[in-house]
Amino acid sequence: MNEKFIQIFRFTGKYFAAEKENSPALTLSIPGNLTGGENNMAVLKAENLIKIYGKGENQVKALNGVSLSVEKGEFVAVVGTSGSGKSTLLHMLGGLDRPDSGKVYIEDKDIFALKEEELTIFRRRKIGFVFQSYNLVPVLSVYENVVLPVELDGKKADRAFVNDILDTLGIREKAANLPGQLSGGQQQRAAIARALAAKPAILLCDEPTGNLDSRTSQDVLGLLKISGQKFSQTIVMITHNEEIAQMADRIIRIEDGRILASRGRRMA
Repeated sequence: MNEKFIQIFRFTGKYFAAEKENSPALTLSIPGNLTGGENNMAVLKAENLIKIYGKGENQVKALNGVSLSVEKGEFVAVVGTSGSGKSTLLHMLGGLDRPDSGKVYIEDKDIFALKEEELTIFRRRKIGFVFQSYNLVPVLSVYENVVLPVELDGKKADRAFVNDILDTLGIREKAANLPGQLSGGQQQRAAIARALAAKPAILLCDEPTGNLDSRTSQDVLGLLKISGQKFSQTIVMITHNEEIAQMADRIIRIEDGRILASRGRRMA
């Protein structure tokens, strides 16, 4: 494995990690008894999530019985202050961390009933992530970054679809550029394009405008919403920014590990 690919593996992380070198291809087989119900219209559903850190006097309930559901095509903002549990919630919804108790269903699949390798594959195929820090691989062009999760899954990228995403996000002319040659807003748009390229069931965004100024934040969030509508994408966004949250279809408020209220088209 050459140095370029070593850097790729260092930067991709477990949220769309590739299979181990020289290992056989894995087929994701999920038994029927792991499904959450045939008539459930929710793309994402969480049931009574509990996550506790520390012990004794230092014990903190990061999540304290959180339940919610998100329907296909919704754009939901989860709003809370620092330490409210919102980022912990996103990590549970994306299968990046496991709760002490509770369940998460994505397209009716109980994700925590999967083995670790199965969960890694499921996450790569079904969940798109957008992080505050972009997490672009610096030695790859914008286009190579965008198609990376698809190619790590052993598939060929749909070039026309990818170009459509880049056009929608206004960065097609930057496709051959390296991340270091882009502005912060352009890098975040590239990260959004990468998350959309695999056509996931849901997009999870963790403070996606946290490193951007207010004007660029509005531009990026506007493009995120337009992309979600154009590509029929379901979006859950974590933010502490009330103004940014107003762009969502529905706002869920979390504090001290509990959901306090939900406002918008429907309740949590």
